Amino acid sequence: MKMLTPHRRIVTHIAAISLTAAIAAPLAAQQAPARPGDRPAMRNVPQDATPAAKLVAEPAAISLRAGETKPFKVRAYDAAGKEIANPFVQVRAGNRAVRFGDGTVTATAAGKFEATAMALGANGAPIMLTIPVSVTWPALSTLEIASASTSLYAGLTMPLKLKGAHADGSERTGLSGTWRTSDAKVATVNRFGDVTALTPGTVTVSVEAEGVRASKQFTVTTNPVASLELDIAESVVRTGDVIHLKAKAKRANGQVVANAPITWSYTYVPDDSIAPAGLPGGAGIVQFDRFAANYPGRYTLLAQSGGAYAQWAVQVNPRDVRQRIEVTSRGTINTTHTSDLWPWTGKDGRDYVLVGTWGGDGYGLVFDITDMDNIVKTDSIKVDARTINDVTISPDGRYGVLSREGASNRVNGVVILDLANPAHPKIASTFDQELTGGVHNMFATNDYLFAISGGSKYVIIDVKDIYKPKYVSEYRHPNARIHDLWVRDGIAYSAQGGVGVVVVDVGNGKWGGSIENPKLITTYRVNSGHEIYPYFQKKTGRTYLFIGDEEMSRRGRTWEGTQYSLSGPDGKPPKNGIAQTSGGYTHIVDFTDPMNPMPVGRYHLEDYGAHDIIVEDDVLYQAYYDGGVRVVDVSGELMGNLYDQNREIAVFKPYDPDGYTPNAPFVMNAMPWKGRVLFTDFNSGLWAAKLLPKPVVQ
Repeated sequence: MKMLTPHRRIVTHIAAISLTAAIAAPLAAQQAPARPGDRPAMRNVPQDATPAAKLVAEPAAISLRAGETKPFKVRAYDAAGKEIANPFVQVRAGNRAVRFGDGTVTATAAGKFEATAMALGANGAPIMLTIPVSVTWPALSTLEIASASTSLYAGLTMPLKLKGAHADGSERTGLSGTWRTSDAKVATVNRFGDVTALTPGTVTVSVEAEGVRASKQFTVTTNPVASLELDIAESVVRTGDVIHLKAKAKRANGQVVANAPITWSYTYVPDDSIAPAGLPGGAGIVQFDRFAANYPGRYTLLAQSGGAYAQWAVQVNPRDVRQRIEVTSRGTINTTHTSDLWPWTGKDGRDYVLVGTWGGDGYGLVFDITDMDNIVKTDSIKVDARTINDVTISPDGRYGVLSREGASNRVNGVVILDLANPAHPKIASTFDQELTGGVHNMFATNDYLFAISGGSKYVIIDVKDIYKPKYVSEYRHPNARIHDLWVRDGIAYSAQGGVGVVVVDVGNGKWGGSIENPKLITTYRVNSGHEIYPYFQKKTGRTYLFIGDEEMSRRGRTWEGTQYSLSGPDGKPPKNGIAQTSGGYTHIVDFTDPMNPMPVGRYHLEDYGAHDIIVEDDVLYQAYYDGGVRVVDVSGELMGNLYDQNREIAVFKPYDPDGYTPNAPFVMNAMPWKGRVLFTDFNSGLWAAKLLPKPVVQ
C-alpha cells in the first residue's frame, strides 16, 4: 500500500493557554488543590514554573454575549501571599463555545458553562479555580422563513425552516419561534414549522421569535398527484450501502407533477442473526433522499405523497469485512510517553519512521522499518523541549521536522532535520518566528512547512533551503483556536475550536489565495475542532471530511472514566499510573461542494475517544486512544454510524505490562505503510502489524 499524501497529528484535548494576569480581583467560586478523582491534566509545565498557592481571576464570574470578546486575567500568589511574576497558568473551558486567549475570553454560543484555571501547586499537583461563565445571545436582528417552494398541494405537508441573524450578520443557531397561519381552513402549521395544506386558497404563514416577526405567503392548489412511480434499482445490498430514493409523482393522465413533496419511511423485519437478541437501536437512516441500513434484514421502503403511495422491498445482507490483525514487530518506548510517527523512504532506498516523545526530555527517535518483521532503532535527536508532539517528513524525503512544546526558555518553534543520511538525521536549523506559543501540529510539502503557533494561527515557512528557512505568511481565523491542519491541492483544511472547519486557499488560486496571501474559502460549523482529514473518494467522486473530537474529559457521561492526570507530584507524567480515558468521535461530512456541505455520518464508539485519522484506498486508519487502533471500511457513499454497520475490518489494543503505564492502550497515531499498519501508543511506543487475508470459502 502506497502513501498518497502526508499527514500530521495531534495529542490531547485541552483548551488551555498561558495567562499572565496583572490586576487583582475577588476569588471566583471554589479554589483548592485538585482531588485525585477530578484532577485535570496540566500540559507541558515549564521546568522553571513557580508553585502557586492561590489564583485570582478578573472578573470572578464571566458574563458576555455570543460573538463578544472581553478582557480576562488571572494572577497567581505563592504561599507567602506574594504575587508570582509571569506565572504559568492554564485555563480550560468547560465547553467549546467559550475560548480563552492572551488576556481575553470569547464566546460563540449561549449557555451556562464553567471554566477552570490551573497552576502548579506546592505539592506538584495542580491547584484549581472554577470560574462560572454565562453567555447570552445578542439581540435577534432579522428573521426569515425558508421553504423549497411557495406553492402547496392540498393534503400535503411541507417543512419550513427558520433562519435568524444578528446585527453583525452572524447566524443564530437553535432558533425556535411561535408559528401561525392566517386561515386555518386553508392551511395549518405546527410548532416545528411544518405547514399542512388543506383546501385551495391563499394563506400567510407567520412566525415570531424574540420579538422579531417574519411571514411568507403560500398558494394552495388541488393536489394533482394520483400515483407514485419509484426509480430504485437495488434489491439486495449490504449494511451501510446507500440507496438513492427516487420517485416521480404523476397525475391521472401520467404527466409528472413537479415539486410534489414526497415523504420517505421504511418498515423492517430483522434476519435470524438479529432477532434472537432483539433489535439493537435504529435499524436504518433516511436522510438527504437516501437510505442506508445499519442491520441486516428485510426492509420495505415507503414513498407517500398525499393519498398516493408506493413501496420497494430490499434485502440487506451483513457487511462482513473482518480480517485478523497480527503484530509483526515493535520499537518499544517505555521510559517516556510516545506521540506521533511519520514513515518515509530514505535517499538510500531503505524505509524509516520518525517518532516523537511526549512529556520527556525532548527526543525524536529514528527506526529502520525496511523489514517490518524486525524494526531496528538507528538514532535519536535531542532538542530543547518537554514534548515533541508532532513529527513530519516532506513528501520527497528531503527534510523532517520536530515540533517543540515546553522549551526551557519558553521559546519553542520547530527543528528542521536534514535527511541526506536518513538513518542518522542531523539538525539543519531551528525556526521560531511567530511560533513562540508552542507548536502542536504541522504539515509539510516539499517547499513549504505549515506550523501551528500556540493554537492561535498557522505560520507558512519557506523550506526550499532547510538551512535558511524563511517566514512567508500566516493565517489567523477570528474567535477560533486551531488544533490540526491538512493541506491538499493548495487548500488548507483546519480544525478550529469554536468554529469547526476553516477552509483557506493557500495556493489553489480558485478563490484568489496564494502561499503569500491566504484567502478564506468557507467555514463549516461542527462541535469539534481537533483532528481533520480530507479524503477524495475516486469511485464516487466525492470529497469527505473526517473530523475528530478528541475529548479528554468524560464528565457527564454514564461512565465518566478514570480522570487520569498527566501531571505527577513532580509535575511530570506519572510512571506506572492509572490508565487514561477519552471520549468523542469522528464526524463525516460530504464536502464535495464546499459551499453546501452535508453531515452524512460518523464513526462512534461511546466508551472511547477519537484521535488521529488517515484514509487511504477507501480504508480508515483511526487512532482511537484507549479504543486502540481501528481499521474501517469507508468504501462507497457514507451515511450513518460506521460502527453500527459492521464496517470495522480490524481492531487491536496494545496491552503491554512493561509500558510507561502498564497495560493501558492509548493509540496516538496510525498509518498504512506498504501493506502494513504502523501505529504509536502513548505508553508503549511504536508497533507494526499486518492484516491477514480473509480465508477463502470453498
